[in-house]
Amino acid sequence: MSGKVPMTREGYLKLTAELDRMKRVERQKAIQDIAVARGHGDITENAEYDAAKERQSFVEGRIREIENRLANAQVIDTKNLPSDRIVFGAKVRLSDIDSGGEVSYRLVGEDEADVKQGLISVTSPLGQALIGRELNETVQVRAPGGVREYEILDIRYEE
Repeated sequence: MSGKVPMTREGYLKLTAELDRMKRVERQKAIQDIAVARGHGDITENAEYDAAKERQSFVEGRIREIENRLANAQVIDTKNLPSDRIVFGAKVRLSDIDSGGEVSYRLVGEDEADVKQGLISVTSPLGQALIGRELNETVQVRAPGGVREYEILDIRYEE
């Protein structure tokens, strides 16, 4: 991965906590599971041993992945950003012009995106359409179901 990847402070803390848990809890559990499986005798045909080694491989891979993400993270402090324009970290409330329904999203880095939690990536079609826009502007977004149009009702920055 080259270059820094923007990340909210909240996203950084979440990854740091996961890394700590993976190193302190999951890694140790994998080591213990391997030791227990070894205690059952011949490891050449030991499904429990194979499963424990596979779990250890997963844990170590996830640790490397998180360490890489954290090493490449550029934490953006959103507390002091002006609220007149949408930039990374903004929480926006939108009105769907066609349906009249309202939705709220926070613009975050790709690693943090989770639409079910209201977190969309700044690189998503909607994220890209919103960046740089102001209150009461209308944006059009190409979606799988066709073009959607939204009005920006509110822009906030919070930690």
